[in-house]
Amino acid sequence: MKMSEIKEMPPVELLSKGRELRQELFNLNLQKSIGTLEKPHRIRQLRKDIARVETALNAKRQEPAKGS
Repeated sequence: MKMSEIKEMPPVELLSKGRELRQELFNLNLQKSIGTLEKPHRIRQLRKDIARVETALNAKRQEPAKGS
């Protein structure tokens, strides 16, 4: 997921996307602990995507504060 795609999302959609990514990360970490993980590189990608979503969400939260 690219940052340009994430910046265009409204805050509500960012929250739901963040939850979805965290759930997927949880499931992959569970698979890793069991030993059935097929794509270990996906964990790193998810962590980066979660960070991108959180960064965009924080930026959107601070936009109204800058205008005041």
